[in-house]
Amino acid sequence: MQGQEFDELLAAVRKIATDVAARHANDVDAQARFPHESVAALRELKVLSAAVPASFGGYGCSMVQQAQLCAAMAHGCSASGMVLAMHLIEVACIARHGMESPYFVDVLKRIVADQTLIASVTSEVGTSGDTRSSICAVQRDGDRFTLEKAATTVSYGQHADALLVTARRAPDAAASDQVLVYLEKGDYTLTPTSAWDTLGMRGTCSPGGQLTAQGPIERIVPGSFADSSAQTMVPYSHILWSALWWGIAADAVSRAAAFIRAAARRNPGVTPPAAGTLALATAELQAMHHHWLQSAAAFDAIADDRDALMAMGWALKMNNQKIQASEAAPRIVHQALQVIGVMGYKNDSPFSVGRHYRDSLSAALMISNERLAEKSASMLLVLKDA
Repeated sequence: MQGQEFDELLAAVRKIATDVAARHANDVDAQARFPHESVAALRELKVLSAAVPASFGGYGCSMVQQAQLCAAMAHGCSASGMVLAMHLIEVACIARHGMESPYFVDVLKRIVADQTLIASVTSEVGTSGDTRSSICAVQRDGDRFTLEKAATTVSYGQHADALLVTARRAPDAAASDQVLVYLEKGDYTLTPTSAWDTLGMRGTCSPGGQLTAQGPIERIVPGSFADSSAQTMVPYSHILWSALWWGIAADAVSRAAAFIRAAARRNPGVTPPAAGTLALATAELQAMHHHWLQSAAAFDAIADDRDALMAMGWALKMNNQKIQASEAAPRIVHQALQVIGVMGYKNDSPFSVGRHYRDSLSAALMISNERLAEKSASMLLVLKDA
């Protein structure tokens, strides 16, 4: 997407974040309800097709551009930013790995026309959070399949128009020999198996669910999930999540800055005591911003080089990106809280950062930092000049 055209789109998304998402964010959080208003506004602007190539009518946004859209939405509402990010991750997997299939070409066109919202079903009971391992399997019968999966979380599954599901390629396949399966309404039933009463990210509405599906085998994304995971799902997840976590932290710092300015107006010529802490938070926020922007630009530079995206050095870079951002976000929000003090601690204050704090704490749990650190450690044993 070209510069001025994207600038106009980003400005429109920022307006949605301010006028719609932020206005409903506290209620979305308090009621643990889906951010319907934000998603409706994004649909009207056709942002749900941001990752669809322009040749199919989408915006054809780069990774840098998609990350900026997610950051903008998260600045107004964390859940809205996360829903947008998760959806774009799923669309990217289809756009980058389904192009050889006439069915998935049609899916991309329908995403543009209908603004289809796609949810992710990568977690599974019994795999201990390892998305690169499945217990469930695709059962083929001629040109059709059946699939059953017990998912620990289904991202906004009850509010989605379609699902993208991981499963073993066949009942006799290894746990890591997985495929992606696209399920349309009518292909499946999804029965909640748990509640979604969480500390933060309450509006993502992602309880566990029992999935039962059947459909034509054309619903299976060509190739292996090992490739689509390394080349698309992992970099998209870690970069877009980092951007939205930055958006959460940026809004908290904005509230801290407004608090300091108000204090300075009450005492002209006197620098408020907490201004130094604000300066430190701003510096860390800037570093976090630079980090995910650089990672997004690095992806754009090699987006079509599938070998480079499969390299160990790139995998390590993505692990580091996710760990750095997920640990920085709550730390920055905490600094903002220290600046504001009790007015940031109170939920009924215009300077409250309680929601930001709780939402940012989810970051380290989304693909556990400990799991990523273990994988990085094993790579560092053989990777030179990391």
